[in-house]
Amino acid sequence: MIKNTFGITKEPFSRVNPGLLAQQKRIFDLIKIHSQHGGFSVIIGNPGVGKSILREHIETLGSERDTVVASFSQTMHTYTNMLKQLAESFRIDVPTKTLEKELIQTAYRHVKDRKVLYTLIDEAHLMDMQVLRKLRLLFDRFPKNHNLVLFGQRDLLYYLSMNVNEDIKSRITYSENIFPLNDGNLEQYILVELDAVGLGHHTYDNSSIELILRSVQGNLRLCRNLCYSSLIEACRDGKRTVTTTHINNVLVQPHWRSHEELIKQQVV
Repeated sequence: MIKNTFGITKEPFSRVNPGLLAQQKRIFDLIKIHSQHGGFSVIIGNPGVGKSILREHIETLGSERDTVVASFSQTMHTYTNMLKQLAESFRIDVPTKTLEKELIQTAYRHVKDRKVLYTLIDEAHLMDMQVLRKLRLLFDRFPKNHNLVLFGQRDLLYYLSMNVNEDIKSRITYSENIFPLNDGNLEQYILVELDAVGLGHHTYDNSSIELILRSVQGNLRLCRNLCYSSLIEACRDGKRTVTTTHINNVLVQPHWRSHEELIKQQVV
């Protein structure tokens, strides 16, 4: 619908490989640096601030000849099942009893071939700390050209700060908070998305941009979803410019309402 209405070949706000924003790019570069020295990185952020985009960009490094990336997000598992996920990423098929040994040997073979290793664990705040402790002990035996990167919400930092987990926290070499974006950065993101598919900056009028910024409160994912949904509303209305009317048609949908608003709605 969007392509036909606007006469474009690609849709904005739904691109497969969106570019990194300045905050994400700086973290990306630092993670690459720490991978050269046996890194243990922790990236913290609320849902929707850009952790997934950052992880996906690190995953694309796996297509390079000198990089191996193991990535998984099914963190609510036992240690053995986590090892199996890791082995699958490394393309290892051996009995469970020899899995740890084979993972270590495979890591050293990769480094011998002058490759850098990344192990990415998404939703790490859902992990059992005992499982993370066992993984940490395993990765201590990996070669230095390796970076274990944990992505999680603020609960992860809270768990790691407990005295009982000091043995894990003390080994962190780099950590970063991904903060909600300011209005200037979000507006720039919208314009970059429009430019990428050949749409003009007037596609959203000034009032609609202001309403989007107020509504998403710095959340990148919410900004992307609201922009995309309002484009659909404009197309349904036969318009080529998004106005506040189209955005409000999205904002009245139940999933955009706050918990308090939904309760009041039920009472009425």
